[in-house]
Amino acid sequence: MLVDASTGDDAAVYRLGDGRALVVTLDFFTPIVDDPYDFGRIAAANALSDVYAMGGRPLFALNLLSFPRGLLDEGLAEEIIRGGAEKAAEAGIPVLGGHSIDDAEPKYGMVAVGEVDPDAMLANDGARVGDDLVLTKPLGTGIVATAVKAGKCPAGLLGDAVGWMARLNRGAAEAAVAHGARAATDVTGYGLIGHLRNMCRASGVSARVEALRVPVLDGVADLVEAGHVPGGTRRNQKDAESALSIEGDVSETVQILLADAQTSGGLLIACPPERTEKLLGALDEAGDVAAVVGKVTDGAVGHVVITD
Repeated sequence: MLVDASTGDDAAVYRLGDGRALVVTLDFFTPIVDDPYDFGRIAAANALSDVYAMGGRPLFALNLLSFPRGLLDEGLAEEIIRGGAEKAAEAGIPVLGGHSIDDAEPKYGMVAVGEVDPDAMLANDGARVGDDLVLTKPLGTGIVATAVKAGKCPAGLLGDAVGWMARLNRGAAEAAVAHGARAATDVTGYGLIGHLRNMCRASGVSARVEALRVPVLDGVADLVEAGHVPGGTRRNQKDAESALSIEGDVSETVQILLADAQTSGGLLIACPPERTEKLLGALDEAGDVAAVVGKVTDGAVGHVVITD
């Protein structure tokens, strides 16, 4: 065993020998968008992201599906599965089977199995003081999903959010490994601040985040100010209070976005500063966001300072 649940990492890792290790994870959730095909694509990208976050390469996947039997004739389940299959094909892997159950509320996701070189693995415990913190997707998808449920999300913003959520983190992971990143995690349900705290705790460090350098979806701040904030985001804020400091003029809207519970978010990468420029160039070339959002610092373990 190389990685288990104790470090809050994205996947389990088990050494096979000869420079190889298995990366195994699973993830599934209820629909966050109305279109079943998009739901399938997003759920598959989200599950595969945990392999990429370890610096790994997916090998194959298994479907996990809960769906009401009475709606099987509507074609919705087929569209969900089609979206997941197409995203797996984009990742270059087969879906080898899975499991389904009758459930009143639809749920979909995947077991994802991959491999990684143990010497190039991007675990949570590798961040070091002085590293740059790089984020590869904009924040705000939790806010968007909540606005969608209320019928209040503009079509353009929803399209942008779906595009980012369905985007594989493959290119970001490849760039991180190629350019000597020390640690990575994908930003999902705990929000940027929650996942950064996990990384800091595992690595024995603290961090500073420059709030205005953090990329967010265009128009999402308006949704926050209109009150479309998920319960999970509020819980993330509450959970972070004891290990969070605010310096300068950081608005409540920005604080909410930094805690927003993401679906299929980007990678948060800890990179030695002398390698950051090449990493950013590779991310740009791959079409990902390339934003330095803060620094790993020497301070109280797990503490995060948000500055303006």
